[in-house]
Amino acid sequence: MSAVGELVVAVPKGRILKELSPLLARAGIEPEAAFHDSDARQLTFETNVSGLRLIRVRSFDVATFVAFGAAHMGVAGRDVLMEFDFPEVYAPLDLDIGHCRMSVAEPEDLASTDDPSRWSHVRVATKYPETTRRHFAARGVQAECIKLNGAMELAPNLGLCRRIVDLVSTGSTLKANGLVEVEQIANITSRLVVNRTAWKTRPTEIDPWIERFKEAVNGQAT
Repeated sequence: MSAVGELVVAVPKGRILKELSPLLARAGIEPEAAFHDSDARQLTFETNVSGLRLIRVRSFDVATFVAFGAAHMGVAGRDVLMEFDFPEVYAPLDLDIGHCRMSVAEPEDLASTDDPSRWSHVRVATKYPETTRRHFAARGVQAECIKLNGAMELAPNLGLCRRIVDLVSTGSTLKANGLVEVEQIANITSRLVVNRTAWKTRPTEIDPWIERFKEAVNGQAT
């Protein structure tokens, strides 16, 4: 639990953190040395800003920490925000990092003769079942979703299903596994997110940080 008066910011582990680190620096946030140590086991970190602490969690969990008030602010991908759709989470700023897309993919040989506009029912392996169902429902397509947390590309090759919904950046992983994109669901970037209650009760503390991150995105902060 955070100390009284302390602001907690949840940041994601992995690839996005590498893109986020320069933004943190431009916003004036310098974490303790252990934050940049890949061998460090701790998950909470002091910063040079009095009363501001960072926690490092799985990218899929950032929005949950913010929604339930364990963190006041955070950095979450649009994919996570779409999947959970927490009403307690505001996303006031696109940080212009973590660029990728959420797409439907299938085996190359199937795609050569397939017509997505004629689908009425699909079975899909995905980490994003709620987003996938909503996307296909809007088209009048019934989606049977098989929840996987990784290695989505294996599913069509092993007969689990014929199609997947996953994040795509370069497309090289799809290509290496004989898959191609056949439909794009959404463009994805990472957003600065804020707990709704915290923003209402602590605007004089949170609003300046939103402005500092906005300046950092625009290359103006130091």
